[in-house]
Amino acid sequence: MTDTTTNPATFTIGGDLTVHRLGFGSMQLTGPGVWGPPKDHDEAIRVLRRSVELGVDFIDTADSYGPYVAEDLIAEALHPYTDGLVIATKAGLTRTGPNKWPPVGRPEYLRQEALMSLRRLKLERIDLFQLHRIDEKVPLEDQVGELKKLQDEGVIRHIGLSEVTVEQLQEAQKIAEIVSVQNLYNLAKRDAEPLLEHSEANGIAFIPWFPLATGGLAKEGGKLDQLAKKHSATPSQLALAWLLHRSPVMLPIPGTSSVAHLEDNMKAAEIELSADEVQELEQAV
Repeated sequence: MTDTTTNPATFTIGGDLTVHRLGFGSMQLTGPGVWGPPKDHDEAIRVLRRSVELGVDFIDTADSYGPYVAEDLIAEALHPYTDGLVIATKAGLTRTGPNKWPPVGRPEYLRQEALMSLRRLKLERIDLFQLHRIDEKVPLEDQVGELKKLQDEGVIRHIGLSEVTVEQLQEAQKIAEIVSVQNLYNLAKRDAEPLLEHSEANGIAFIPWFPLATGGLAKEGGKLDQLAKKHSATPSQLALAWLLHRSPVMLPIPGTSSVAHLEDNMKAAEIELSADEVQELEQAV
């Protein structure tokens, strides 16, 4: 377990992109089922702008959020971008309707989506481009190999993967340098522990999606509620603080469509946990 006294505020992705470890995930800016426009467009714009005001310099998105809605909102709200803002996007999942995510990893499709994301986000180069899912119908070397070609051409800067095993990561590393992984991980769901440990040992960024279990960990009266009161904090803040203290390579990306919830989440970076408190949290959930 990471000692709180050595818990850094920043992490450097790929050796040259230094970001604050508490970022922002854009998936919840879209409509129900991650489909269509937000219920409140103006609030979505305010959330993005406020996140940067609060010090967020790592924003995670994907072409499939909407689809395309989240990327368009980011460009509308934040372009021209402030220096040092890192926008990571993904491709490899298509959308056929709300909550439907068929994987497509054909090289020509990944190339098309990378170029479209570049245009939608109004970027000269995508700092971190992640394969959203490995398509089992397409050889891994073709999928990661196409991203390597895009990297060599200057379209993308760094390559990441999402929802992979240690073995899949190691296979991909034979094709291209992989600087990040993005797997389901939170205080209540820790199946990706082996991947996290491998990432920490190799200096790879670990980006947990659903860091708050889509709000499940933040419910009033839930298992974290009593512990949170000891810190004069909310359950969501405590769940995020635990992630930040779990590993120095952890980059949580809590998402929300509300400025109030955003401001609440960002206070998690101020919470310090002792080793005993970390153990208490892990045993409680």
